[in-house]
Amino acid sequence: DHQTILVQRTLRSGQSIFYAGNVIVLGDVNPGAEIVATGDVIVIGKLKGTVHAGAGGNEGAMVVAFRFEPTQLRIANVIGRAPDDGANGASGPEIARIKDGEIVIDPYTGASCLERVR
Repeated sequence: DHQTILVQRTLRSGQSIFYAGNVIVLGDVNPGAEIVATGDVIVIGKLKGTVHAGAGGNEGAMVVAFRFEPTQLRIANVIGRAPDDGANGASGPEIARIKDGEIVIDPYTGASCLERVR
């Protein structure tokens, strides 16, 4: 239902994207960079900056990244962050969603996205 913007570059420190819809980044989101979207955020690269999906209260929003190491992660009004050791042990893409009022990050599978539409 949302519009989608495609960003075909790496976001560097100090760069921000604010978009009323979904954001897809073909590149990395470096520390100090920020994405705020009312819909989903998909990073086809490393997510090391700050991301806020579902801005405005969309608890059905999700964040998908090839490598999850965000400085801060928000979905709707729920805030999470990466583990303090900087390593989450994942070896592939991951998906973050709200479950039971908390942000959970799971390995991404094609079926991961289907759960929200059921």
